[in-house]
This record gives sequence, C-alpha cells and structure tokens, in this order.
Amino acid sequence: MQTNTMFDTAAPACQKRSLQRLRQSPAIRHLVQETRIAPAQLVMPFFVSESETKRGRWEAFTNFAIGDLLTPLQGVVDAGVQSILLFGVPDHKTEQGIGAIENNHFLGDAIATIKARHPKLLVMSDVCLCSYATHGHCGVLDETGRFDIALTLERLAQMAVEHARAGVDLVAPSAMQDGMVSAIRSALDDQNLTETGIMSYSTKFASCFYEPFRDTAKSAPAFGDRRTYQLEPGNRQQAIRESVLDDQQGADMLMVKPAGPYLDIIRDIKNAIPNRPLAAYQVSGEYAMIRAAAEAGVLNEARAIEESLLAIRRAGADVIITYFAAQFANAIGNVS
Repeated sequence: MQTNTMFDTAAPACQKRSLQRLRQSPAIRHLVQETRIAPAQLVMPFFVSESETKRGRWEAFTNFAIGDLLTPLQGVVDAGVQSILLFGVPDHKTEQGIGAIENNHFLGDAIATIKARHPKLLVMSDVCLCSYATHGHCGVLDETGRFDIALTLERLAQMAVEHARAGVDLVAPSAMQDGMVSAIRSALDDQNLTETGIMSYSTKFASCFYEPFRDTAKSAPAFGDRRTYQLEPGNRQQAIRESVLDDQQGADMLMVKPAGPYLDIIRDIKNAIPNRPLAAYQVSGEYAMIRAAAEAGVLNEARAIEESLLAIRRAGADVIITYFAAQFANAIGNVS
C-alpha cells in the first residue's frame, strides 16, 4: 500500500512537502489562490419605485425613483460591475396583479433610460406578480385561493415581453411556477424577441432570509406562505430536479436562491448541469446579517463580505447577485 509522503514523517527530506511554504506572503498566497471573483461576475440588484424614492435602513434597501437611481447606478458602473437586476415597486396593487402589465410602464421606462445612458450595461428584470398583487403571492389566484396556472403563466409571459420590448437583456422569472420558463420562451420567440435571454430562479427555497427584501419590495404574502410552490430547505433532490426542468424548458441561466445557506445545492446543480451558467443570489437577509454584525463590532465587514462571496464562487456559482457588488468591486479594485 502506498503511503502519503506529505504526512509521512519517515519519508526522506527531499520528498516532504510543506503546504505552509505557499502561504508565507500576500504575493505567493495571491499567486496560488484557486478561487477568484472579478467585478464582471457580480450583479447589483436595484429596487425601482413607480414614483418617489423611499430610503431604507441601508441604501441597498432603498426604492429609487428612476431619476434618483442614476447616481448610485453610475457608482456601480464606475466600480466595474457590468450587470444589474431591477425589481419594480408599484404605487398600487390589484387583486390579480394586472398592474404588472397594464401599469408597468415605470419599469419599462427605467429599463429604457438605463440602456440609453449605459448601453453596454447588462440589464436584467424580475418577472413576478408578488409586488403587484394585493395578496402578495407570485401568481393569479382563483376564487378558492389556488393558483390559476394558465392565467399566471400568461401574465408572466406578458410581463417578460413588455420588459424585453423596453430593452432588457435578460428576464428573470422568480415565481417558481411550473412551466413558466417554457411559457416565457414561447412568448418571447412569438414576438421576435429571440435575443432576450432567461435567467430563471430555478431553485428557490422557502427561506426566512428574504424578509428585508419583502419589506422593501412590499411583496410579503398577505396570508399563508409560499411553501406550496417554493422549495423546502431540507429537500436536496427536489432542488436539483427543479433546475434540471428549467434547463430543459430553455432557461439560458439557472439560479440558486439563497446562496450562503445552500452552498451544497450550488455544487450539486453545477455538477448536474455543468454546461449551463449558474447564478447564486446572496439575498437580503444574508446582506443584513453581515451589515448588522459589522455595525455591532463583532465582524470585520470587508473580510466577511469577501469570505462569503468566495464561498459562493468556490461552491460553483459562475455569477453572484449581491447587494455588496459595488462595495466589493471597489475593494478589490483598490488592492495593489
């Protein structure tokens, strides 16, 4: 039986290896670092308000009127981040969320304005009805409180088409509705919007880490929860199957959400579907924990951000959606 001379104290000195020799200075540690993150791999989320800007506890949780969004957006671009993800926050809701189509001009205007100002910026848009419906669920409900699947898929597809017409590069359906990717792809192709891609929230867990987002986007369910259509945190095989199905329906990019608590799922899906780009969303609760801990003086914020993002990347994510995108990009840009 062969012995591992790395840990064999009886081996000749010339055969011994010390892993610590490659850790002796910042230069050598950086030289042999296995996992790296570039600003181009990061996506910055923004909340777009239909009317006025409403400040959150942190700027990341601010609803920006389009005129007020342009300044922080310039900062993101200057940091080297090349992609953003937009969420619409309407002034009014309806029972069936029809405002996502009829009154969604404000998000379309935001997309068009941003693309005119930054034509090289990759713009993605969330496609879901939760912020537009009074009940706060991710589709159209019938009189029994169950999803009207056919009408839900129709609305999601219409919403995606409107965003694509405004110039969005990728639509990002987050509703976790069976068949949504196929319905959206068909609608886009029927309207000759074949170059618009789909980044599907393909593996999205029913997580407590969404609470700051829901407060900002005004998208919390008015009753019940989303466990009937989002994934149970303990289900690994279902998580993989969800992404496999969306891949088969034509998604151009897949996603795991949240990211940090589900690093094993990121690796599972990357192994199962190695040739499809995989995004991971470091969600609002993950962001808030690091910020709050740093403010309390119990964590070094910069190091916590870097370590958390490296872990997501190391697990297999090609793309990371994070509210830390600009902050981290600026930090690594200033490292000599």
